[in-house]
Amino acid sequence: MTGFLAVVVILLFLVLRGSVRVVNQVERGVVFRLGKALPGHRQPGVTFLVPVVDRLRKVNVQVVTLPIPTQEGITRDNVSVKVDAVVYFRVVDPAQATIEVQDYVFAVGQVAQSSLRSIIGKSDLDDLLSDRERLHEGLALMIDSPAAGWGVHIDRVEIKDVQLPESLKRSMSRQAEAERERRARVITADGEFQAAQQLANASRIMSDTPEAMQLRLLQTVVEVAAEKNSTLVMPFPVELLRYFDRAARALDPDGAPGGSNAPAQSADAGVPSPRKSDHEPEDPRAAGA
Repeated sequence: MTGFLAVVVILLFLVLRGSVRVVNQVERGVVFRLGKALPGHRQPGVTFLVPVVDRLRKVNVQVVTLPIPTQEGITRDNVSVKVDAVVYFRVVDPAQATIEVQDYVFAVGQVAQSSLRSIIGKSDLDDLLSDRERLHEGLALMIDSPAAGWGVHIDRVEIKDVQLPESLKRSMSRQAEAERERRARVITADGEFQAAQQLANASRIMSDTPEAMQLRLLQTVVEVAAEKNSTLVMPFPVELLRYFDRAARALDPDGAPGGSNAPAQSADAGVPSPRKSDHEPEDPRAAGA
């Protein structure tokens, strides 16, 4: 009798052990009863199954990080590039992820690769390098469309790296260098233009107030003398040279005012005109007559 009770207790223990399952916090349980999936899923904690009849399958609902292998393609502007990306997704419906697709991780990876190649062919090189946020949204939408029927939600898709040919890298480097050189020249020319404007304004102010020119001259002398030089350079005013130039134009080349004809007239006035001799006939024809 005692042995029979012991056997019964052991059988009950084995039955209870086979009917009790523990579902972890990061998992959800899908129960198959005689091969047919029960509606809904089991929450984390202890769950009870019918021995021999029920079978529990656990599905991880954590976010899965799936790297997409490097895909080579040609952009819309005929540039050959290699692009790799990463997909972040998670299971939102454990029953669909278990029933609708055999391996949802592999399926999402294949869809991501084909979508990445498609987005490369539809985009320009500038979009791949600078406008990645829009491409990320387009990739997520393309992958999420079939994945929604598998009970999978795509959280985010990001392009990690874009590999360019070496010849294209050198061309882009030369273009960037030329652009920087152009900007530097424009900035230098603009600085010279602004300096010329300020100098023109300063010259107009100094022309209205001659004392300002004298103060500027004295300031220049002070700056030169501060260097402790043995030679002091005094600038010669340009206005004085202009004064001499105007005075020279007012005079003739010989130094007398009145123009170039005045000396010739005075010379003619001092020399008497020649007179005819008394013995010289006035007219040969009159003498013959």
